[in-house]
Formats: sequence, structure tokens, C-alpha cells
Amino acid sequence: MRKTSPGRYARQEILPQIGVDGQRKLASATAFIVGGGGLGGYQAELLARAGLGRLRMADRDLVEWHNLHRQVLFQESDAEANVSKAEAAARRLREINSTIEVEVLAVDVTARNALALLADADIVLDATDNFETRYLINDVCVKLAKPWVYAGVVGTVGMVMPVLPGSGGPCLRCVIPVPPEPGTMATCDTAGVLNSAVAVIASLSATLAVRILLGAPPAEIGLLHADIWNMSFNLMKVKRDERCPCCALQTFEFLDSRELFGSSALCGRNSVQVTPARSARLDFEALRNRLKRAGNVSSGGLVIHFKAEEGEMAIFPDGRAIVADTTDSAWAKAFYARYIGGI
Repeated sequence: MRKTSPGRYARQEILPQIGVDGQRKLASATAFIVGGGGLGGYQAELLARAGLGRLRMADRDLVEWHNLHRQVLFQESDAEANVSKAEAAARRLREINSTIEVEVLAVDVTARNALALLADADIVLDATDNFETRYLINDVCVKLAKPWVYAGVVGTVGMVMPVLPGSGGPCLRCVIPVPPEPGTMATCDTAGVLNSAVAVIASLSATLAVRILLGAPPAEIGLLHADIWNMSFNLMKVKRDERCPCCALQTFEFLDSRELFGSSALCGRNSVQVTPARSARLDFEALRNRLKRAGNVSSGGLVIHFKAEEGEMAIFPDGRAIVADTTDSAWAKAFYARYIGGI
């Protein structure tokens, strides 16, 4: 890690909202970004350039060509090599600011690891693509009295809201009590996504994160709805639900869930992620040698790519795999079990 050059943050320090003391606060802060794609990439770059001292991120996925129009941490060579987003994001963020601490993990944030991952963060930013993970983040942050920022974008529309546990304000479940039913909400796969909409919502969420870290959160909490194409912004003021199962009653059903060997379709992808029942640390060399006897194997960095006659998958060190060219979860789990087995 290099020493910060004099004047690097000069244009930021002269802002009365930040100043030299505020810059020191940012330099001593830790942010955790859940997701390293469109939202997460912009959030991470803005915070890295702002001089946030420690930047942590988790992403489970690989870089693909359709990511490049909106995911600013990646370039064509990353998509060509189909590298993990974690590996490519870490490399790029260290190029952007070598004076801060960057840690990007190739893991899926789940009920099994969320408490440990988010425990030492001063602020958590949502850059996920599904409501289940957002409700998990909400559970963890309310339980730990840790501030976080909800953000989401589909099509040309986005939403953003700060959650400040312990302040008397609302949490995510006060506003959206239960996750939407599967198939009832538009996704990036069905509605597409405008890259400038991602940039705007990510910028707003990063701004909220900086304000919270500086001890200057918004005086009144609201859910901001923005239609970027039509230049429409609407702030809906929201209050805490005194019957909220999470922040009022302190029940954390998403955090307390116990996952089994499972699978989930990935947003915007003809792929299924398969997750083993227990956390694991694979012996990549042994697995690579074993898989070579059954099909074609290539690897680089944090991923093993395996292709057999009936299908292909990318395998991560924590035992997860992304099975390509299918939306059939049962088939994906069977394919995984056939070549990797139970863990």
C-alpha cells in the first residue's frame, strides 16, 4: 500500500460538508459492498476514489460480455477469460487507489456467513440482484445496529433508502414487509437495464454512505424512487412500523434460516448457482486432476472451468458452482453431484 500523495483529496477536503476532519473519518472507515456488478462497481469506485480506508466486497459471479455495458470495473479481457468478478474487481480497485485496503471475496453472502462478513463494517451497501439477500442484509444490520443503504435498479427505474438501526427510523421490512412473490417483479433479464440509471442510483447510495460515515445522515428517512429516463424523482417519506418483525420485534428469520444443499437461478443468466450444504475450501489441484479424467478443464485465478459432454460449470474455492446453459435447478444439482459430489 502506497502513501497518499499530498493534495490527492484536496478538492474533496475544501467541501464544507467534508473538510480535513471528514477526510480523516473516511480514511478510518470500513465499507462492505454486497455484490460487485453494476451497482457495486460504481459504488466501489466512488468510495475508493473518495479515500475510504478499507473497502470490502463480495461477489459470487463471473464476468460475462453482457455485463460490460454497465459494470465499470470490468473490461473485455475479463469477459473473454470469464474470470471471477472478485478477482477482476480487486485488481481494478487497487489500480484506482493503491493507498487504501481492498478485499474482494468470491463468495455468496448467505445466512451461514453474513454475520461474520459484515461484523466489522461501519457501513453496508446493497448491490445485490435479489430480495432474499437484501432481507438477509437487513436482518444482520438490524441485529448488529449497523447502518446500511438499500439500492436497486431495473429498466430505467431505481430506488434507494438508508436504514439506520437504533435511530427510531424504519428498516427495509417496515417498507416492504415480505419479499415479492417469484415471477411478480421485473428483472434485468426481462426488462433490461439502463447503464446511466445504474450510475445514478449507485452515486446516490454512495453519497448516503459517505454522509452516514461522516455522522451527517439525512434528517428524515425516505425511499427515493427515480425514473432516470423521464428525469422523475420522488421521495416517499416512511416511518418505522411498530409491528415490524425485524426492527420492532427483533426476529431475524432470514438470518436464522438454515440452508441445505440448494440452487438458485441467476438474474439475467441462463445459469443456475449450486451451493453445497456446508461451507468448504476445495483442494483445487486435486479437483482439477480428478475432473481432467471426465472432461475439459481450464483454470485461472479463483475459478475452475469444467466442460463435460452433457454440460459445463464454473467452480469456486468455497464449493459453489455456476452451471451454464440451464434454468433447471434439479438438473444443475444432479450435474454438480455427479462430478463434485456432496460436500
